[in-house]
Amino acid sequence: MRPLLLCLSLLAILCSCSSPQPYSPRFVVTDNPPFEIPEGQDYTFGYLEVPADRAEPTGDTIRLPVYYFRSRNPDPRPDPIIYTVGGPGGSTMFNAPYMQYYQYLDDRDFILFEQRGTKYAQPHLACPEWADAMYRSGLPGVTEAEANQFKRDAAQACRDRLVADGVDLNQYTTRAIAADLADLVTALEIDSFNLLTISYSTKIAQVMMRDHPEGLRSVVMDSALPLAANYDEESTGHLMAILEQLLGDCARDPACNQAYPDLKERFLAFLRKASAEPLEVTVNHPETGNPELFRLRGEDLIAVFTNAGTGGASNVPREMERMLQGDYAAISEELAGLFEGPGAGDGIGARLSVWCAEEYPFADQSVVERETHRYPEIEGLSPAVYPAEICDIWSVQAEPPRENEPVTSDTPTLLINGSYDSDTPPTWAAQMQNYLPNSFHMVFPGWKHIPTTYWSNPCAMTVANAFFNNPQVRSEAPCFEQLDEVSFVVSE
Repeated sequence: MRPLLLCLSLLAILCSCSSPQPYSPRFVVTDNPPFEIPEGQDYTFGYLEVPADRAEPTGDTIRLPVYYFRSRNPDPRPDPIIYTVGGPGGSTMFNAPYMQYYQYLDDRDFILFEQRGTKYAQPHLACPEWADAMYRSGLPGVTEAEANQFKRDAAQACRDRLVADGVDLNQYTTRAIAADLADLVTALEIDSFNLLTISYSTKIAQVMMRDHPEGLRSVVMDSALPLAANYDEESTGHLMAILEQLLGDCARDPACNQAYPDLKERFLAFLRKASAEPLEVTVNHPETGNPELFRLRGEDLIAVFTNAGTGGASNVPREMERMLQGDYAAISEELAGLFEGPGAGDGIGARLSVWCAEEYPFADQSVVERETHRYPEIEGLSPAVYPAEICDIWSVQAEPPRENEPVTSDTPTLLINGSYDSDTPPTWAAQMQNYLPNSFHMVFPGWKHIPTTYWSNPCAMTVANAFFNNPQVRSEAPCFEQLDEVSFVVSE
């Protein structure tokens, strides 16, 4: 453990006794981290203690785990990077054992910050009821009405249990998370720092830039979700636009077009037909061996694209062609996974609180309904992450209107996207540049969501690290300049 951080922890504890402030955030070092760290990596683990309700600073506290990794450089730069992941509801702690792969530690310290309500936070807002409902909803023979009832019952049961345990679900918002992060900076007496955020956590970065800019040197937003974006109105439109982009790229590629002629027209027609007359696929249950019949609509079959990561994007046209030729092996493999059983529902309560307070209140439900039926290829696929009835059950307070407005900031910012990202499309980041005058936008051709986590090619991490080292200029990392357009697979 780092002696300096131990001293800081003790100092924070002492200061809390005499400070005129209502409270002082505490970083309490412990020797019982959730993950073992490989030999040779110097680190400190501890918990940040902050108010559960920031309107009641002397009330109950929550504990948020933090790993502080020391740079491999004997003379590190003075401004650490603080990293937190997306979801909402995802845990940052899972990254802890793999620090040897993080280039950032070659130059400066690196801090993993866990958001309130997620898996290793105390309390953890798990919803195993929701995980079970999602599992049962995906099984063959379950009607849409039955699936919706499973989810309603699960949301109510999870809410009732958490509230009975003393959890105030209104306190799990991006604003509260950003305040927690600012308290971490205070508790560790960090003068200057950088933020590395991905997907949902880019919203935390935006709130930090607006509400807690002190000491914030630079920000990387990988796959940005703008505060001003209405995800629940736009997601199906983005999905179809990016799908058509990929199919158009295949048509413009001579080899792909020759191998899969007219793929765009044929595949979209296939989806439209399945939406009207569901495709029947039989899968043997992996445990009983009994055949199970699934009826798949276009909204289900689009998974051949949505489930593919960056490494699989080049295979998407080939998988589409196989499907068109009646080869459903890939579909069957995906469906077999539905029998594996429910997950743990980690962080789902935190996810519901964030989404139902920050996205649902600003979505026009008439637009959501229109978009649900706008595309015959995916007829019935709602753009909303959670149906209105689920957020009504969760019943948290809506965030103020400013949480749905763009953030203006001079903080040096790097926006990173994959060109095939249908979750947080590059167009969103491009729009954000209107409010971030010191920003750069880099789009990785043929890549999908969160490029900095694509371990088969760490180029996006290299680009991000170069930016942290010199945030005044656009990164000129050779690996990025050498990237080609996606090369589609056209042979076995």
